Amino acid sequence: MSQILDSIIEPFAECLTRESAERIVGIRASAETQKRLDELASKANQGVLNTDEKLEYDRCLAAFHFVTLMQLRARRVLSS
Repeated sequence: MSQILDSIIEPFAECLTRESAERIVGIRASAETQKRLDELASKANQGVLNTDEKLEYDRCLAAFHFVTLMQLRARRVLSS
């Protein structure tokens, strides 16, 4: 992980308890959210996203990336 990302994630990771780590590991997108993300991903793969959709897709990817990194840190808490 880059130093910048690590410096953003670490303060959140330091707050994790076993209970919060378990909850973070269990986070999943709702069916509605996953459906919209799948639609955007399909359009992105076809190269037909409009400007607003590209912005929405980029924001979703950033949020999912953050959640994934937090889940990784949460799994470390649970494995220790």
